[in-house]
Amino acid sequence: MPASQAVTPIKSRAGGWLPHGSAHVGRWTRGLKKYAARQTAALVPPIADLKAMVETNPVLHAQVAAMFAEARHHMRHDPIGRPEVATFGEFLTLLNAIVTTAPEAYEDIPTQQPAGMIGFPINALLDWPMATASGHAVFSNSLFNRQLKKILAYWAEFLTSPASRYVLTERASRLDPETLIVPWLGDWSRGQMVKVAQSAVGAGPNPTPDTFEHIFACDPGADYHGYRSWDDFFTRTFRPGVRPLPPSDDDTIIVNACESAPLRVKTGVPLDARFWLKGQPYSLVNMLDFDELAPQFAGGTVYQAFLNALSYHRWNSPVSGVVRKAYVVNGSYYLENLYEGFANPHGADPAAPNDSQPFIASVATRAIIFIEADNPAIGLICVLAVGMAEVSSCDIAVRPGDGVNRGDQIGMFHFGGSTHCLLFRPGVDLDFEFYGQHPGLNAANMRVNTPLARLRG
Repeated sequence: MPASQAVTPIKSRAGGWLPHGSAHVGRWTRGLKKYAARQTAALVPPIADLKAMVETNPVLHAQVAAMFAEARHHMRHDPIGRPEVATFGEFLTLLNAIVTTAPEAYEDIPTQQPAGMIGFPINALLDWPMATASGHAVFSNSLFNRQLKKILAYWAEFLTSPASRYVLTERASRLDPETLIVPWLGDWSRGQMVKVAQSAVGAGPNPTPDTFEHIFACDPGADYHGYRSWDDFFTRTFRPGVRPLPPSDDDTIIVNACESAPLRVKTGVPLDARFWLKGQPYSLVNMLDFDELAPQFAGGTVYQAFLNALSYHRWNSPVSGVVRKAYVVNGSYYLENLYEGFANPHGADPAAPNDSQPFIASVATRAIIFIEADNPAIGLICVLAVGMAEVSSCDIAVRPGDGVNRGDQIGMFHFGGSTHCLLFRPGVDLDFEFYGQHPGLNAANMRVNTPLARLRG
């Protein structure tokens, strides 16, 4: 790549899952290397199985080796230097260290100012390899993804255990004792979570209180505010009244299903499209995993939004009705649109996974929930909760036949940020309300349960 096409981190990481500057990721990775060097434990079973699987598959082995080599080749002109992770073997060693730790909130840079959350630590290691052509092949491989799922499930066991709570209160980094971190329940981090909650837009006066303890359900007098694990903290709920429903029972109103920022609205969506292309058109049959109900949405509307790292990670029903189907589709974890990576003639960007969200809606692990709205003019809708990167579980809380009221919880993401879509059939004409902003990666959160759209006519 000529110097004129030097790769620079020019876009923000939507939702704040990784720092804006790649230098911070490099510094964090070097601390992780120090931690890994102090560990003597062998690779945990699912990581050892991944290593064996790759080493015994000549084609996959070559692709995995190539994606790290290609990343270093492409990045040779980058002003921050080459990627910190040089080989697959080094990646496995660092991955082995990650699955015995919990995500740290913010690391301090030399000026002692918070640098940015490493909310996607595995994604941070793969940021550039996954942008390569070989990386696209690797993360498209179903066997590779199946093993990644086992690794994430292994990590989830730690994140749901009391041992994972240390990052909520400790100041010293487990990765690098010489580095201080900002604990999740420290004053600064709680202030950031309050700021994110209060800045979410919606209808009417902002009902958000001004303290963490009044916004989120917790016990401030108990150890760790009463949270039983990192996951328990991550999936925390709002206190009653913090995210109220519309004051009327008007069933022409669709409410926001997640505390999330609007990304895209597309109408006239085709049943089948080449979703892997640069423009990332929606392809309903792929999004809905070829479900028999998919044809009902051909020519309809797709609304997509993304979640913030510091916010609420549960899904609420956008309408009152009856659940017709609810299931999880296994998919990829670190696959991004090829044309957002190094195939882009303008160079790859760290924000490529964010730019790939429409594409990811067709390929990532996702929960599919069909709801028949009580209002026949709305009829059948679909809530599509899409897991990205470190999301180890899309957890559905309802079953077919369940009745749900608008605003009822229907599921959650366990550890990880993500994106979600609402699908409407053709003929369901909606007026969307974004509260003075335009959908896109720079949009702000809209409050969960606030009116998102109204049936036209």
